[in-house]
Amino acid sequence: MTDLTLAQLSNLSVYSAMAVLTLAMLAHGLYLARVVPAREAAVEAPERELVAAGGGSAPAGGAPAVPSEKADEPAGARKAAGIGHSLTVLGTLLVVAGVVLRALEVHRWPLGNMYEFAIVGAMFTLLAYVAWSTRRDLRWLGVFVTGPVLLVLGAAITVWYTDASELMPSLRSVWLAIHVTVATMSVAVFTIGASLGILYLIQDRLEAREGGATGRAAFMRRLPSAKGLERLTYATHIVAFPMWTFTVIAGAIWARQAWGSYWNWDPKEVWSFVIWTVYAAYLHARATTGWKRQNAVWISLAGFVCVLLNFAVVNVFFVGQHSYSGM
Repeated sequence: MTDLTLAQLSNLSVYSAMAVLTLAMLAHGLYLARVVPAREAAVEAPERELVAAGGGSAPAGGAPAVPSEKADEPAGARKAAGIGHSLTVLGTLLVVAGVVLRALEVHRWPLGNMYEFAIVGAMFTLLAYVAWSTRRDLRWLGVFVTGPVLLVLGAAITVWYTDASELMPSLRSVWLAIHVTVATMSVAVFTIGASLGILYLIQDRLEAREGGATGRAAFMRRLPSAKGLERLTYATHIVAFPMWTFTVIAGAIWARQAWGSYWNWDPKEVWSFVIWTVYAAYLHARATTGWKRQNAVWISLAGFVCVLLNFAVVNVFFVGQHSYSGM
């Protein structure tokens, strides 16, 4: 048997996770596709019965009857959802294995370059989704989590990959595990929040254009209402923003220990503060009377664009004290 190194086993785990998550994404997509016709029939049937009985198009309360979450689902849709969830859990475990094996190979917490940051970020995103799905029905969200995670893992293994190596002297600190871990966790939650924000904007436009829940097109009928999606978007950012605030503060403390100053106008420092400012503006707009929820969500998406630029552009093309992409 060929003797594989821990780094090679880690890469194999990541490749395997990508294959499993691809199947999970397809299963989640099949769930959304197969559940729609039943939802249409279940919503329209009570209306037809009321019209035939001369009772108008809605119950006495003024709102159309809404079927239960699962009773109206065809067996094929429920099976697809179950398979998708099981594969997502398996893919999560494989990503965790890839991170652990990488850590064992380098004898440190694996956050020393862009590749390691990407796979750890993917791990935290999946863990957050799986943990959240144990508390509420998030089958409709699966495809919108596994899809972005697959893109990140694909870029990590093909574009950002770096061989296992020792850390730069400035990174050999306990603050690597504290500062960068919390940063990665907050980015993971921001990623879920961005997916929810995009879905909210689409759902809100469809509801406004087509007359509410019964007028939404395609699989969007299976998702929560625009109001529900906006609340979930806000909830995820309420969790992520304090973690990013801690990231900025912890980074300043680490900078003082490593370079003798809390603030050095390094490109990464500046962009971290820009991200904090944009997300603070979103939360302020969300809590301010007179601001449209749609406009506030657009600000949150601008914050996520800043996160992407900070990782994929500043790390690669800007030279500074944080130039440790490994590429």
